[in-house]
Amino acid sequence: MSTSVDAVAKVDATFLLILGISVVVLVLVTALMLFFVWRYHHSRHPEPEHEGESWWLEVVWTIIPTVLAVGMFWFGWDSYQALRAVPENALEVKVEAYMWGWNFEYGNGRRSNILYVPQKTPIKLTMTSRDVLHSFYVPAFRLKRDTVPGMQTYAWFLPKEQGDYDILCAEYCGVKHANMLSTVRVVPEEKYESWLAGELDEEGKGDEALFETYGCTSCHSLDGSEGVGPTLYNIYGKTRILVLPDGTQKEQIADKAYLRRAILYPNEELVQGYEALMASYEGVIPEDELLRMVNWMANQGVGDASLGRQVAEDQGCLSCHSTDGSDVAGPSFRGLYGSMRVVVEDGAEKSVVADDAYIRASILNPKKLLTKGYGELMPAYDALSEEELLALIDWIKTLGVPPSK
Repeated sequence: MSTSVDAVAKVDATFLLILGISVVVLVLVTALMLFFVWRYHHSRHPEPEHEGESWWLEVVWTIIPTVLAVGMFWFGWDSYQALRAVPENALEVKVEAYMWGWNFEYGNGRRSNILYVPQKTPIKLTMTSRDVLHSFYVPAFRLKRDTVPGMQTYAWFLPKEQGDYDILCAEYCGVKHANMLSTVRVVPEEKYESWLAGELDEEGKGDEALFETYGCTSCHSLDGSEGVGPTLYNIYGKTRILVLPDGTQKEQIADKAYLRRAILYPNEELVQGYEALMASYEGVIPEDELLRMVNWMANQGVGDASLGRQVAEDQGCLSCHSTDGSDVAGPSFRGLYGSMRVVVEDGAEKSVVADDAYIRASILNPKKLLTKGYGELMPAYDALSEEELLALIDWIKTLGVPPSK
């Protein structure tokens, strides 16, 4: 099939068609209702009258709804077919969902927790789930497909413009469902090839990136804060109280052998106070990468505790602020830094530059400089530490300008 099929345009056209028909029907029914209330008010017709049958009215209100229903079905079916008909030249990427993250595997075996794709190349996603039902959802590409344990599903999309686009889970899957976020990163063909060959590490985190690739940071923090699982902050050398399958307990120093077992067989020695939620990584992580992860915990400790994106996720910022330029409940973070904003302060409008001071004030006291067009929904985040605040501002700076439309 030709790559010229624009599934997004067909989905949007179908949505607008159904919305338009719904609006017309709403206006028509409301107008007729008001007309009948006025026309047949008891003051004008104190005595009831019998209206004769009208065969042409019967025909009209049978044919018109039938035509509308068939028309909406046809456009819906056509857009659905476009979403399911994968072009022959599509690049295939394997997607594995798990509680609570995404893992993407490419043809050469490279893995990532961010979906890197080349611009203007159709992408086929072959998807499954490691544990429970999840739903792969990318609003920018009108893409939503369930990932089912023990079953493969698929979807495809055509990334036309460079930029970062949000990935979410659209199926409730547990306590960290809201944090099951990732990114589709659309880059030029040459940059994608360099990244695929391992020549480009955009994140610049070295072995630390493996913990994100395999979803460890979805449940284990890197800064000492509580999560679904024990924190990885200075874990090496600490004494752990472990609960064995038979209910007995033992003390264990977190040495390299223990860290390895904890990754491969997490529920055989469960840390006291935590639930058996973690899936086994046996056969999932290659031996060389497993060794790098264990050595990193032993020799490097944890990474920078002030990762801006982690702060945004932990504080729920991404529930209201997108990173792809689209509007949600609040302004998008993408392209925010350095842009001109129209704000309302003490009832008066003024234009300001979204610099460090403005973003800081918007986080600590959002109602003082309210962006025009948005409601007073955001609470003050004055409990953030200075380190977290600076990290969040620095991360927002990295999101650049909105992608071209």
